[in-house]
Amino acid sequence: MAQKPRSIFEEVGSSEKVVAVATGSIDRGGQGARGAIRRWLFVLFALVAVMIAVGGLTRLTDSGLSITEWKPLSGSVPPLNAADWEAEFAAYKLIPEYVGQNAGMSLSEFKAIYWWEWGHRQLGRFIGLVWAIGFFWFLLRRQIPTGWSGRLVFIGALGGLQGAVGWWMVSSGLRPGMLDVASYRLAIHLGLAFVILGFIAWYMMLLGRREADLMQARRAGEGKLLSTSTGLMHFAFLQILLGALVAGIDAGRNFPTWPLMGGGFLPPDPFTITPLWRNFFEDAGLVQFIHRMAGYVLFAFGIVVWLRGRKSANGATCFAFNAMLAMMTLQVVLGIITVLYSAPVHIAIVHQIGAVALWVLIIRGRYLARYPLPQSVRG
Repeated sequence: MAQKPRSIFEEVGSSEKVVAVATGSIDRGGQGARGAIRRWLFVLFALVAVMIAVGGLTRLTDSGLSITEWKPLSGSVPPLNAADWEAEFAAYKLIPEYVGQNAGMSLSEFKAIYWWEWGHRQLGRFIGLVWAIGFFWFLLRRQIPTGWSGRLVFIGALGGLQGAVGWWMVSSGLRPGMLDVASYRLAIHLGLAFVILGFIAWYMMLLGRREADLMQARRAGEGKLLSTSTGLMHFAFLQILLGALVAGIDAGRNFPTWPLMGGGFLPPDPFTITPLWRNFFEDAGLVQFIHRMAGYVLFAFGIVVWLRGRKSANGATCFAFNAMLAMMTLQVVLGIITVLYSAPVHIAIVHQIGAVALWVLIIRGRYLARYPLPQSVRG
């Protein structure tokens, strides 16, 4: 039987239905398990944040050189009997730190610093395991969103590099004449940890919304605010590196006065080490002075970025930069307190944790400047 001809209105109606279904299919395609991957990244984020704190405590307690070998697999097993402990202690007694700084240390005192370093390394191994299990789980189940495999591999590669950089740092403290690790290697090690944390945070934010929503939000992005917040992010990273240089030579325990240093604006005799360049890494007064001055400039720049951010018509963006400035102000206060009390462990580690919080808040503000959240016309 011949099919009854449809009117033009019926054809338009039916085609609209087909298009709607097709569009929905395209929108769903390639999205993957965004929510599950985001939760997995959050676990990694929390572990890396804890790792930074544990690493800071390992440095503040002078525990980083207590394990004198790098054994990525067998090193996960700690000493299990008295003979094992004696062997580890004997190896430690051969390095310059023990001879020049800890001679006469008891076995029980050695165990205290050993457990800090062992825990730090073990946490690194655990983070690598969590990454590997999560990545290959999503990969084998084909749940990784389109274009995200490389990003997730990149995080794992950075983690592997971090392990190698960690040993490169420790090995510098085992050389003749060294009582601690080289401060510039410590700065690279800490800086890479913040890079890893920053990428994980950024990826978590991106995965919180659909690709189509991100593309739409980017059209409403605030270019100038994005540019200035990017500059602030880079400046904050530089300040983190300078803080690592301070920690590397215990410079925070010198000149416990503020705002002056040793009674003057400049620390006394800032360029006594030869060659000249070594003063910027090894002179405690000069290193602390540079960290202080950079902190003032960073705070001033932060205010400039905040003034631009508070003018945003988007409420969530405005709030993000308010939170950033509040944390930056608190971090400045924590820095001053750390100096005034000669950087005791409990205050210094809070200052380092504050750097983590500030770093993430700056990244959050930058993200919202680029991908503002939707809001009503009333805001």
